[in-house]
Amino acid sequence: MKEVVVLSGKGGTGKTTITAALSRLAAGAVLADCDVDAPNLHLLVHGRRVEEHDFIASRVALLDPERCDRCGLCKKICRFDAVSMGESPSIDALSCEGCDLCARMCPSNAITMVDKVSGRWMVTDTPNGMLFHARLGPGEGNSGKLVNLLKRRARRHAIGSSAPLLLIDGPPGIGCPTIAALSGADIALLVAEPTRSGGVDLERALSLCRQMDVQPVLAINRWDLHPEVAEEMEVFAKREGVPLLGRIPFDEEVYRRASSGLAVEGGAAGRATELLWEGLQAIIRG
Repeated sequence: MKEVVVLSGKGGTGKTTITAALSRLAAGAVLADCDVDAPNLHLLVHGRRVEEHDFIASRVALLDPERCDRCGLCKKICRFDAVSMGESPSIDALSCEGCDLCARMCPSNAITMVDKVSGRWMVTDTPNGMLFHARLGPGEGNSGKLVNLLKRRARRHAIGSSAPLLLIDGPPGIGCPTIAALSGADIALLVAEPTRSGGVDLERALSLCRQMDVQPVLAINRWDLHPEVAEEMEVFAKREGVPLLGRIPFDEEVYRRASSGLAVEGGAAGRATELLWEGLQAIIRG
């Protein structure tokens, strides 16, 4: 099994659109949407939900006001101002960082640590393959931990089902979630847009791939909106030894299909994506 992660240095370059199109072409692949802060692959790749689970990333303090003797020690030692000693003592779950200090110091054992549900992770059976995806709650942290969980589950299923490919829609940027998505991958398909900022983001993503010893390949999306910058990207990729697998043109049909919940198929962008898939297959085999 090979593991391919679709990445970009920023959001909005078309990662999910390209991943959805590739999933249609990659028969028997297992899919994972690791952009857990803003997941949307399931909007283009539909199926039947077969599993859904809570994601527990941390714990928070819970205060029992009936056992509390109102000594105020917890409020004094809490560095996050999460404790309120009003008429009914309480701990604000949003402010609590789960450090466990108040529970350990409470003389009346009125504070306990409880699991905090930070999101949900799901498995959907689609015509394009089993899709592992998740949704992190608003303002919740530990997205890298959730990405790691998704990848473990997806890998386990891919190995158990003898799938030839694990195709991952990665998160934008180069932070913790991206590092988790890239960990252990064979190939990173870098999707770039032909803008000045897109060129800088491409360089950052390429640097991360090399640090993590993952082979990078390049696709330039909507290249014809700025051909001069697209050409500069091609020159940069050639100089850095990064194979250019595709130049996908701007195609309004992509937006019409996406607004109807459909992946790219046919048209100029669809044909370019098919050529991209052929190039990616050659890299996987070679």
